[in-house]
Order: sequence, then C-alpha cells, then structure tokens
Amino acid sequence: MREDMSDFLIHFTKGEDMEGAYQNLKSIIDQTVVHGSSAKIRDGSKCVCFSEAPHSSLKNGLSNPSFYSPYSPFGIMTTKEYIYNLGGRPVIYQPESEFSQLSVYNSWRHMRFELPGIDFTWEREWRIKTDGYRFHPRNTQVIVPDNSWAQRLIGEHDAEQQWLTLQYSQIMDELLVIQYEEPFPWIVVELNNT
Repeated sequence: MREDMSDFLIHFTKGEDMEGAYQNLKSIIDQTVVHGSSAKIRDGSKCVCFSEAPHSSLKNGLSNPSFYSPYSPFGIMTTKEYIYNLGGRPVIYQPESEFSQLSVYNSWRHMRFELPGIDFTWEREWRIKTDGYRFHPRNTQVIVPDNSWAQRLIGEHDAEQQWLTLQYSQIMDELLVIQYEEPFPWIVVELNNT
C-alpha cells in the first residue's frame, strides 16, 4: 500500500482540551457507540464521520497547522472495508452550487469545497449515514496520543475492575468474584509509535 493511503478509518474525538477529549473517548468505548450528528451535514442527515488519513501522518491527531482543527489525537479505528460494507462512503467535495445535482441517496455525502477559501480535503473524510455507529473490540482499535495515555486508559479499566471485585466480594465468595474480572478488551494504538 502507498504511504499516502490507508486501509483504516479513524473517528477522532473532540474536547475543550486533552482531558475533555480523553473523557469523550472513554465514554464512546464504554458505550461502544458513536452517536450520529447532523452538524455540518448539508442535507440534515445524521452521520458518523471518519478520516482515512494514514497513521504515519497523524502523530498529533487529525490536525492542519494552517487551519483550526477541533479534533484530538484520541479516537477509534476500524477498517475501511468494514465501514464500506455498512454503507459508509467518502464525502463528495464540491461547490455548494452543485449540491442540487446529488440524488437524495447521496446528498448526505456532500462537503462544501470552494477554492481558495473553503477546503477541508485535508480531513480525507468518510461518513456513514446512521443515528449511531455500534462497534466491538473485534473490529475496532482505540487510538491514543502516546504510551502515557495508553497506560492511563488500561490502568483506569483495571482499577474499575478491582473496585467491582471489592464490591461484589461483600455478597459473593472472593475467588468466584475474581473470575468475573474482565481484561481490557481493546487493542490500543499509540499515534507517536506508528
């Protein structure tokens, strides 16, 4: 595969700061769903958005040094083929004047593109039209900036499992309760190590 191409799509989280983006990521993986939004979707459809930017270009997340980027270096990643099979497609970058040329079946893919002023092509956006994209550790990996965030994510999961074990041991045999502790189910990808 060429270095500028990727077999993967990443949904990046947003947040006021790194902590907020991290908490959004935790909420997403705890619920195993990314809720669709109609924000910036021209026809008002609810969609979940992804980027197909390759890992090697994402050391700091999906950012554009010459343009404000609301995205953090936290997210979830799955294969392009998986999203494609669910109906996901790349957006169609085009002038606003061409929106009416799209059929009702493709209008959710429109992304305004007007040179020289409006250019979001650097996002390499894909969308899936849905109220909520459900995922599972079998088909999804978790994206974090570096090892310190990976260790924090795994450590917080382990601490929560130990807390649950302590609580359940009050009403059940401790050896039995320990068997119910769940290992961290996600593969974690560190952007600074890709």
